Amino acid sequence: MRVSLPAKLNTGLAWVLLVLLIAPALVAIPVSLTPKTYLSFPTDEISFQYYHELFSSPEWLSSFWQSTVIGAVSALLATAIGTLCAIGLWRVSSPAAEVVRSVLLLPLVVPPIIAAMAFSRLFVPLGLIDSYTGLILAHTVLSAPLVLITVSASLAGFDARLEQASRNLGASNWVTMWRVIVPGIRPGIWAGAVFAFISSWDEIVVTLFISKFSVYTLPRRMWNGIRENTDPTVAAAAVVLMAITLLAFAIWAVAARRARPAK
Repeated sequence: MRVSLPAKLNTGLAWVLLVLLIAPALVAIPVSLTPKTYLSFPTDEISFQYYHELFSSPEWLSSFWQSTVIGAVSALLATAIGTLCAIGLWRVSSPAAEVVRSVLLLPLVVPPIIAAMAFSRLFVPLGLIDSYTGLILAHTVLSAPLVLITVSASLAGFDARLEQASRNLGASNWVTMWRVIVPGIRPGIWAGAVFAFISSWDEIVVTLFISKFSVYTLPRRMWNGIRENTDPTVAAAAVVLMAITLLAFAIWAVAARRARPAK
C-alpha cells in the first residue's frame, strides 16, 4: 500500500517533534558520566562514579524508597477516591453534579505554590508537617482529580443498560458496582492509578513546603543537589529513572502484544 506525501510529511513532523521533546532529557546521559565534581560534559574520560554513589548512598536509596512508598499509598487512595467520585457523579448526572465535578477538579487549576501554602497552613496545627501522613494526604488531594478524569472518560463509553440489567436481576448497588461497573471501566482506573503515582513521584513544590528533615523524597533531593552543589549524581538519578520508564514501557508493549488476539 502506497503512502501519500502528506502522510509522510505528518510522520516526519511527528518524529521531529518527538526528538525535540526527548533530546533535552538525553543530555543527562553524558553529564552523568563526567569525572568532574560538578555538572559538565565529559571531555577526556568518562566515569561511572556517580552511579556508584547513587546506588551506595543511604541518602539517595532512602529517597528512592520514600518516594515509592508515598507514591504507591497516595496513588491507591487517589484511585479509590477518584473512582468512587466519578461513579457517583455519573449516576447522578445533573447540573449540580457538574458543579461538584468542577470543584473536585480545582487542584488541577490552582497554582502549586498556592496549594503548598494552603497545605502548610492547614497541616501546622494538625502536626502533619514533615510526616509521611501529611505528604500522602497532600499528594492524594493533588492526584485524585487525575483519576476522576480518566475514570469519567471510561464511564462515558460504558453502557448504562448493563447497570440497569444488574439491578433488575436483584443485585445491590455495591454488587453492581464491583461486578458490573468496575470491570467495564478497568482501563480508566488503571490509567488513573498510573497518573496518580507519577504525579506523586514528580511533585516538588508542595513537598518543599510541608517536608523538612524526616521525609526527603527523591525530587526534593534532586532539587537540593542542583540548587546547592550541582551534584552530578542528580544526572545519574535522572538516567536511572528514564531507564526504569523505558523498561516499564517495553514490558507493557510486550504484554499488550501477547494479549492481542491472533488474526
